[in-house]
Amino acid sequence: MSAISIFEMFSVGIGPSSSHTLGPWRAAMDLNNRLCAKQISIATINTLTIELYGSLSLTGKGHYTDKAIFMGLSGFNYEEVQADQINDVIERIVATKKLYLFQQKWIDFDIERDLIFRSEFLEHHPNAFKITIGAENNHHYEQIYYSLGGGFISTHEELSQKIEPDYAYHFPINSAKDILQHCELEHLKLSELVLLNESKRYGSDFVDERLLKIYEVMRDCAFKGCHSSGHLPGILKVKRRAFDIHKSLIKDSEYRTAEEWISAIRKTKIYFREILKWVSCFALAVNEENAAMGKVVTAPTNGSAGVVPAVLLYYLTIENHRAGFDEIKRYLAVAAEIGSLFKKNATISAAMGGCQAEIGVSSAMAAAGLTELMGGSPYQVLAAAEIAMEHHLGLTCDPIAGLVQIPCIERNSMGAIKAINASELALSAQSEDIRVSLDQIIATMWETAKDMNSKYKETSTGGLAIQVNVSDC
Repeated sequence: MSAISIFEMFSVGIGPSSSHTLGPWRAAMDLNNRLCAKQISIATINTLTIELYGSLSLTGKGHYTDKAIFMGLSGFNYEEVQADQINDVIERIVATKKLYLFQQKWIDFDIERDLIFRSEFLEHHPNAFKITIGAENNHHYEQIYYSLGGGFISTHEELSQKIEPDYAYHFPINSAKDILQHCELEHLKLSELVLLNESKRYGSDFVDERLLKIYEVMRDCAFKGCHSSGHLPGILKVKRRAFDIHKSLIKDSEYRTAEEWISAIRKTKIYFREILKWVSCFALAVNEENAAMGKVVTAPTNGSAGVVPAVLLYYLTIENHRAGFDEIKRYLAVAAEIGSLFKKNATISAAMGGCQAEIGVSSAMAAAGLTELMGGSPYQVLAAAEIAMEHHLGLTCDPIAGLVQIPCIERNSMGAIKAINASELALSAQSEDIRVSLDQIIATMWETAKDMNSKYKETSTGGLAIQVNVSDC
């Protein structure tokens, strides 16, 4: 997978899970294109059956996998949909036992009959589901999709045939070693290397426009999370904490917009303990919004979406008050490239690798981005990513009740703090001091993932998830 873009690593979508919500939603939307390619008219379709397998079955309800698939099949775009629309569509399907397939034809759809949860795992990936279509003239079509983490999807045929992207970047990158070679030969910073690749592919105007959109969604998500109180949806009844932390920190500052909010924070005199609170507050705010099915950016996943924006907001509000879009663009470019290395050479799916594949990767991404902005060399940027991941190796994924809430939300604040610490350690190191390479840590993380017992990989069948009595929460 040599051609993974910034805009694939950073996807705008709906929470709470990139693998269990965004991926299935994308796959359901993709079905429309495949039906067209097969020359199957929507008007001829009479029946529809959905079968969830493996992790999508075991924790799908807690992650709203069913709702996501229904929304995709109903023709709604995950970037544009509003939260209240989701509830309306689902309530209508339940009440009428009909689904408005791709907003073209009403078909009979009984959730109790046509949505099937199967505990078995399919061969290529723990996150799998199958859609079976019945049409006129006894025409039958089925498609198996795999949700690979971070919103990435693939069909059974694509994974079986190991189909590669049809685009090659000007500077091909498949390893950290490739990055160092390109940077040395071309005398480039890591961010410059990445942005050159993206600009040659998409054009610089599109790159700037899209990166600004990604930043604004991250910023607005943190802003909304800091100003939303109450409890998160689900049986755990988790209280939102970012609201109270934020209230204690902002004091008498006044603002009306997210931009004014950042300016207000910049004007606040902040001490060390308050810095920790701010970073935690930013991370909690994003992931509380994610848990509430709010709009977030995968970084690299939804469950770890708070780390990268928290560290970026830390830099903008505490480290460099003069920073603007140029710094934001460089940070996101570096963070995305580091995430893509894990995607190419290991996994960013908790169902495949545990939480090290989500919080560990996001912490590595944020550490690298921050180090670039703090003046680090390409060696130091990669060292920061290595240090951050090194201290997340073996982190399991055992969400209580299958919800992206406990321990997921707190882990984002921990991952953000570790990223800042990793950056500081890397900035004090010389290239000869770096004994473990990023490529080595990625390989180790993948070996650890393969050795990890499946019950600690997002199934809620082991670890913390079975130690806590949900009824007592």
